Amino acid sequence: GFGVFFLFFGMILFFDKALLAIGNVLFVAGLSFVIGLERTFRFFFQKHKMKATGFFLGGVLIVLIGWPLIGMILEIYGFFLLFRGFFPVVVGFIRRVPVLGYLLNLPGISSLVDKVGESNNMV
Repeated sequence: GFGVFFLFFGMILFFDKALLAIGNVLFVAGLSFVIGLERTFRFFFQKHKMKATGFFLGGVLIVLIGWPLIGMILEIYGFFLLFRGFFPVVVGFIRRVPVLGYLLNLPGISSLVDKVGESNNMV
């Protein structure tokens, strides 16, 4: 939670590299604490996810070096590649939430959410 907070706050403050670096470190550390070090390592370094891991960790490294905008673009791309298998689960959950489910079923938003929600890849 703190990692996401610092990442969001760092982007709001015009890509403050210190806040983004703290957010990146806390996000990866928090993920490791939640699912364990071994499972985190296995998740990031699966053979079919190496490209996504490269973009995500490369973005983290570029943010730490001092180019926050380029690093965040690479991180976001890597994040979507890494976690795209979870998007259908998240969309299905949000559709069951009373107010958010109604918003996701609006005509213009529904087709976009359906594209994000469909996935043939298993995690």
